[in-house]
Amino acid sequence: MPKSTEYEAKHPDAQGFIAYDADEDAVWRDLVAQQMPAAQRHMAAPYLRGLELLDLPTDRVPQCPDVSAKLGTLTGWRVEPVPALIGFGRFFGMLANRTFPAASFIRKRQHFDYIEEPDIFHEIFGHTPLLTDPAFAAFSQAIGEAGTRCDKADYSWLIRLYWFSIEFGLMREGDQLKALGSGLASSVTELPWAISGQPEHRPFDVIDILRTPYRIDIHQPVYFVIDDLDDLFAAARRDLLADIGQARALGLHEPKYPPKTAA
Repeated sequence: MPKSTEYEAKHPDAQGFIAYDADEDAVWRDLVAQQMPAAQRHMAAPYLRGLELLDLPTDRVPQCPDVSAKLGTLTGWRVEPVPALIGFGRFFGMLANRTFPAASFIRKRQHFDYIEEPDIFHEIFGHTPLLTDPAFAAFSQAIGEAGTRCDKADYSWLIRLYWFSIEFGLMREGDQLKALGSGLASSVTELPWAISGQPEHRPFDVIDILRTPYRIDIHQPVYFVIDDLDDLFAAARRDLLADIGQARALGLHEPKYPPKTAA
C-alpha cells in the first residue's frame, strides 16, 4: 500500500452503516457496469459462485453489515470498515479472527480505472466473493494466524503468499486459464492482461511464491497458476513459518520489474 493517500476514511454510524452520497453511489454503479462483463468472462468459478451468493447491489455502495450478514451465515466471516492504510500486524490479526478489513471510501472519478490503494470496490467486489467459500475462507484465516505468530521482519515474506493467490492468483479450469484473485476481479486493465499470455506464468509453489518480489503500482509481470485448488488449500496446513525460514535462506528472486523511480 502507498505510504500516504489523499483519501479519508468514512466512519460508520452506531449500526455500522456509512452515508455514501449520490456521486459515490454512481461511481459504484458505473464500476460494476464496467467490470461485470469482464468478470463473467475471465474470473474463475469459485469467485463467480460467491458473487452470485452475495447478490451485491449494483446501484449503490454495499453496506458492510449487509455483506457481513451473508458471510456470517456461509462461513462465519464479517467485514469491518477500516481506514485506507492499516499495518500488516493489524491485517493479519483481523484475518485470524475471520474479519476482513474493508477500506471505507470509494475512488474518485479521476481514479476510475486505477487506484493504487484499495477502496471499497476492490474490497467488496474483489475480495468478499471468495470469502463465501469455506475452503478459501479457511485459507485466508490460516494466513492471518501465521501472521500473528511470525516476527514483524517476516511480514513482507508471508504477505507474498496472500498476494500471489488471493490477490492476484490464476487457476486452470479444464483447458482454460481463469483469474482467481481479488486484485484482478476489480481491475479493468489487469484482468485481461493477466491471462493474455504476455506476463510470465509459473506453477503454484509456496517457496517460489515467498521468494518472488512484487510491486503494487504496476501490472504484475509474474502470476502463479493453480492447477488444482487442493494445492492452494493444502498450503493452509503447512508450517508457513518454516517455509518463510526456507525462503529466507534461499533468498529473493531477482525482480522481473524495473525499479520504481522517484516522483
